[in-house]
Amino acid sequence: MVIVHTKDTMSGIYLDAVKIRHKVFVQEQQVPLSREIDKDEAYAIHFVLYDQGEPLATARLLPIDENQVKLQRMAVLKQARGRGLGEKVLEEAERFAKEQGFREITLGAQLTARLFYENSGFTAYGPVFQDAGIDHIAMTKDL
Repeated sequence: MVIVHTKDTMSGIYLDAVKIRHKVFVQEQQVPLSREIDKDEAYAIHFVLYDQGEPLATARLLPIDENQVKLQRMAVLKQARGRGLGEKVLEEAERFAKEQGFREITLGAQLTARLFYENSGFTAYGPVFQDAGIDHIAMTKDL
């Protein structure tokens, strides 16, 4: 198992991230493609977890300012869920963010994933909000 990252939106790594996101968000959750691929793609760092060469999980980090980074587009393919792969991608993204000097990581968690992030040390704040028709909660963690 290996986790790699890229900022290159022409790379195979990025294309694998987009394939995972398309299956999870567009096909499974019915998020419009126009909402899934956005203007921030080129500014984000895209992470992909590969197991025996197969891309199974992804997330992206979007720098907000010199101290804060936002975790977005966290997804694990349906057939790979329950194996701890999301935790591995999250740990790698956090390690990378800390290494780059960021002090805080934030995210908008789907309510169904709130416990997952709380178990990883995130704290929820603010009201529930809708994103692409799905209930979310803002969460934060000091690095």
